[in-house]
Amino acid sequence: MSTDRTRPTGRRDPRRPGTVPAQRSRPRPALPPRPHQWFAERLLAVLSGRRPVHWMLGHTIGEAYDQLAELAPCTPFRHPAGASPVLRRCYGSQPATGVVEAFASVSAGGQVHAMAFRLEQGADLRWRCAAVELGGERLAV
Repeated sequence: MSTDRTRPTGRRDPRRPGTVPAQRSRPRPALPPRPHQWFAERLLAVLSGRRPVHWMLGHTIGEAYDQLAELAPCTPFRHPAGASPVLRRCYGSQPATGVVEAFASVSAGGQVHAMAFRLEQGADLRWRCAAVELGGERLAV
């Protein structure tokens, strides 16, 4: 078989084209977390001391931010040995349009703690925390 017949018209280079590298498939993006899952992680980061309280600016309603700032330093999620708490599970329900009531289990310091919170969607479609309870203790954020 002559290279003249396989070569494109007008091409003078006798070399054959090299192999095309295999295309790498891109990983599919993960589904975005639901509002209550996203907020549970954010709230846990603040209550454990991994993030400052001001990280919650714009994510709480009314005086909730001030209350959170007052209560965050004394939560059971702050472990002196430096072990970070872990969000084990988080579930939510929507009792009304624009409202999510959620609960989560958090493993911290060898114990499992309960965390419940309420999110409300504002006119700007952003979710904000209206209330939080930890292990039966109401933090009212």
